Amino acid sequence: MKPALIRGDTLVASPWKNGGGITREVAAQAPTWRASIADIDRPGPFSRFDGIDRLLVLLDGAGVVLGEQVVGHALGLARFTGETLIDAQLIDGPVRVFNLMTQRDAARASVDVWQTPGTRVVSGDTVLLHCARGTLDVRVGGTHISLTKMDTLRMDEADAVEVGMQGDGALLCASLETEVRS
Repeated sequence: MKPALIRGDTLVASPWKNGGGITREVAAQAPTWRASIADIDRPGPFSRFDGIDRLLVLLDGAGVVLGEQVVGHALGLARFTGETLIDAQLIDGPVRVFNLMTQRDAARASVDVWQTPGTRVVSGDTVLLHCARGTLDVRVGGTHISLTKMDTLRMDEADAVEVGMQGDGALLCASLETEVRS
């Protein structure tokens, strides 16, 4: 298993399904799951995605209210279904979020936030290590990779992989399991 490096400055911006914001796809396994970075610069409705579970992490900005959930601090997390009618309200200006969407009957996702150096073990059909802030030196096996904000490492078939992290940043670890049945 060799990690694939996805540099943040290579991500392509495209409009949301409903035209209310901009997204940059980080990685996907269509139609099972999709990870992206979204910029929300005005209040308004989120696109509806039937059969999709959504997970959102605040990367930049003062915060966002998503229906009943307030994400008011950096690296705060919200979970909701794609059927939920969400009208996003910005707390104090634009925000940037990490957005993870999974097809409910085919995949399951979890996200952990790592803010302290150390070594952890990760597993998943796919694991995404996303640099949410700062600069990080990440070690996967014998490979050392420097990450800056918005960079992501993708590891497929990650079975108990040891990951070391050093630096002054924060790393999101998204683990995805596919072929999940309800």
